[in-house]
Amino acid sequence: MSENPSNVSTPSLWHAPVMFVSPRSVFACVAHAGHYGWALAAILALTTLFGWATVQTGLIDRQVERQTRAAVASLEREQIDLLDRTELSERMEKIRKTGEFNTLIARGGALLATPVGLVVSVMLIAAVLFAVVALKGNKPDYPTLMAICVYSAVVDVLAAGLRLAMMLYYRRLGVETSLGTLLPRDEAYRIARGILSGVDPFHVWFWILVGLGLVVTGQLSRRAAAVTCVLFWLVTAGVRTIPSFVGS
Repeated sequence: MSENPSNVSTPSLWHAPVMFVSPRSVFACVAHAGHYGWALAAILALTTLFGWATVQTGLIDRQVERQTRAAVASLEREQIDLLDRTELSERMEKIRKTGEFNTLIARGGALLATPVGLVVSVMLIAAVLFAVVALKGNKPDYPTLMAICVYSAVVDVLAAGLRLAMMLYYRRLGVETSLGTLLPRDEAYRIARGILSGVDPFHVWFWILVGLGLVVTGQLSRRAAAVTCVLFWLVTAGVRTIPSFVGS
């Protein structure tokens, strides 16, 4: 690295927003000292806050309530002539209790699923990158790789904030930032929409930052970093398309 260690600061919480304007300078700090604890804590706090805000919008409760009402209406329509009044009432009560349970699960998922998923994904990516760097004959440094992934994940926080804003604007939970939203939800566009659902600009941005971090910190050469990140993006983008095709 060309930077003199004496002139390079230690990465800290305040470097996280700098990733949006000068990621190379942040990764230069990471190459000097792979600290990421406070940045990771801040990212987790923000994603948890966005989850709490999602719960406070009441959109989760409304969605589960609509599903519960639809299930009750379907039961009345299909079973009213086959069940006596007592059994019908018991089944309706069971559906309502299931709806209350689903509401609690959905609230917990909004609060915990994203932060926990972020930590797991960052650790997994760093572990796989560790193996890739080792296979390329370089000396991998796990704290440095974790720091690269953590600071690159600031774009995930931005994406989470944008999705929250979209939820508030459209008053619904099913929002996404992929290119699939550019196509209408028609059967004629089902395949194209499913493919584009895996292309998320924030996801692409994340892997570009990871690749830059690998190069600046000296973990991989420019070519190796580009090939690695493109392959990782293709695999993860393919996984993201699965729910679109399964749900169609």
